[in-house]
Amino acid sequence: MGEINPYRLKISQLRALVAIADLGTFSDAALQLDLSQSAVSHAIATLEEELGVILLSRGRQGAVLTPVGEEITAEARGILQSLAGLCKLAQQFRGLQSGQVRVAGFRSVATHLLPTVIARFQQQHPQLSVTIDEHHHYRDVEEAVRQGRADVGFTYLPTSPDFRVWELLRDRYLALLPPSAAGIQSPIDWQTLTQYPLILSPADDGDRQVLTRYLGRYGVSLQPAYEVREDSTIISMVRRGLGAAIMAHLAAEPIPNDIVTAEFAEPLERVIGVIVLAEALQTPAVYAFLETLKAVWLRADNEPATAVEPS
Repeated sequence: MGEINPYRLKISQLRALVAIADLGTFSDAALQLDLSQSAVSHAIATLEEELGVILLSRGRQGAVLTPVGEEITAEARGILQSLAGLCKLAQQFRGLQSGQVRVAGFRSVATHLLPTVIARFQQQHPQLSVTIDEHHHYRDVEEAVRQGRADVGFTYLPTSPDFRVWELLRDRYLALLPPSAAGIQSPIDWQTLTQYPLILSPADDGDRQVLTRYLGRYGVSLQPAYEVREDSTIISMVRRGLGAAIMAHLAAEPIPNDIVTAEFAEPLERVIGVIVLAEALQTPAVYAFLETLKAVWLRADNEPATAVEPS
């Protein structure tokens, strides 16, 4: 027998074979495929002729796959599934002809992380647009995503099980001291830090709440001399010698050269993650944005972070 030419096989033949395997009769397969029974019989006959094997045993009880028919049917299913995946992928790119991605985050993310992502995204998809909604508190970001006012959010981890989550980065906190503190030892201890008037964000700020929870583990309570919401204002006050601050490194950037920075002996960091609503059907534009984000900021092997409510 000659060698089988795979390019002579037809998708219609494979569909007929799988339909018969699923339904058990030629007539039921014909009904499902919206074909005549003779067309289905012809498809199977020509497929068996091309392959040179018998795929189905016909009888009064219907059609039963032969042993080789079972193996070939399994391969046919895989081929049809691959074709469906190909069409799905093409459909996604057809959906990328226009669209918008709504991003919610806090200032340091919007300032230092998003511009690189958006620049790459618009190089790849110039027909798509991105809007950014800044919030002072990470809880407001989560609520915007939860209520459908944002497609993608940047928040602190761990978070709610309402979201699908990827860890983006771990941002350590620093002590920022005035220029007069030059030569101070790092890591710094709390007793040394509290010798300075403290400039902190307000009690309702997300960073302040993270800091308060952290210090509570060590029995430390800080009494700020000033409560200031804007990061740039805090930096300016430290430079003027009005006190010391505790800020996440990303929020403090760019740190002026004359400000003295010190690490803490105990690990102190905020974990920043990317969230989308777990049960939402995302648009192709959102999927494309997430792929760009992962390519720019995430390790290829990074798994979704655990989604639990912080204590």
